[in-house]
Amino acid sequence: MIIQSLLDTDLYKFTMMQVVLHHFPGAQVEYRFKCRNPGVDLAQFANEIRDEVRDLCSLQFRDAELTYLRSMRFIKSDFVDFLGLFKLNEKYISIVPQASGEIEISIKGPWLHTILFEIPVLAIVNEVYFRNTARTPDLAQGRQRLEAKISQLQQDGLGDLKIADYGTRRRFSKSWHEEVLRTLSARLGAVSVSVPSRSGDGNSPQFAGTSNVLYAMKLGLIPLGTMAHEYLQACQALGPRLRDSQVFGFEMWSREYRGDLGIALSDVYGMSAFLRDFDLLFCKLFDGSRHDSGDPFQWGERMLAHYVANRVDPKTKTLIFSDGLTVPRTIELYQQFRGRCQLAFGIGTNLTNDLGYEPLQIVIKMIRCNGQPVAKLSDTPSKNMCEDEKYLAYLRQVFEIA
Repeated sequence: MIIQSLLDTDLYKFTMMQVVLHHFPGAQVEYRFKCRNPGVDLAQFANEIRDEVRDLCSLQFRDAELTYLRSMRFIKSDFVDFLGLFKLNEKYISIVPQASGEIEISIKGPWLHTILFEIPVLAIVNEVYFRNTARTPDLAQGRQRLEAKISQLQQDGLGDLKIADYGTRRRFSKSWHEEVLRTLSARLGAVSVSVPSRSGDGNSPQFAGTSNVLYAMKLGLIPLGTMAHEYLQACQALGPRLRDSQVFGFEMWSREYRGDLGIALSDVYGMSAFLRDFDLLFCKLFDGSRHDSGDPFQWGERMLAHYVANRVDPKTKTLIFSDGLTVPRTIELYQQFRGRCQLAFGIGTNLTNDLGYEPLQIVIKMIRCNGQPVAKLSDTPSKNMCEDEKYLAYLRQVFEIA
């Protein structure tokens, strides 16, 4: 059984789910799976994936897990009570092999009851694929590559550079994920939930935490995350007017969290549209923003200039980089922006699936909410995922995107 706890997912699934419970409990959504690797035959593993999803749907939150969630100051008591009754329902997910070798995974139903499928299903697809195609994994190669990353991060002058794990959805396996986290904690020093620890060489800890809630609880790490694209996409159908959907999403978020979880996602409509909506109020209200598509260096410069133009000191704000990061790219970004703002770096696939095999580039994206298409207009066009080209064209027109 690959997934053995409903906590084995990213924190932002819970933070978004709480907003759904309190503000959009009746929303109906549809998600679709996509593998971006050409020629990968996942259809042959459909039955195995289906069995693992059936096991996933048998899980419920344990008392200790609910207590852990309740200890987070931004998680509200009624939401934890709801989770105490929660189970994923297999009737909302369809897994169908295609003659082409692709696999069609569709998730459709109430947003409140489907939002927790994405991350564990992606982790299941990954682990099923790799345990069949790399039956004797080269863990020695993985450890060697991980050690090289750690050595790069421990170079002189990088003592304040902190990385976080964002790699649950594309991990090689559950056991490898845990080994990576334990190694990073031991070798880089982990920022503790209570008192910051020290790494072996006496420097400040460089491992900031993980997006995975189960391993945060198990290993005493800080759980990290705020919002994902699906939240702002759903607001296209849930807000009062399409042009105001991004503003509506940020306002509803701030109403729910009252200053907590203050990182805004910037790439649902592209950077230019984001900056038009991210006015003085949001510059002051949110702690920072997260990059997830387009050139990260240009994005960072534009973000800092935007703060200055709005008379906000960039040094009081955090820029989070999380788009396909490697350790060398992280170091380059750190060197360009250090001292000019607060920085955070979330590394995913390159941390949890770097053993010498080609990683799967798989995603599950929301494509409809309340019966209408929803989409993002990424600064990286290959990340766009929408089945309705007319809607995409309309979205570009509404948000003045060329």
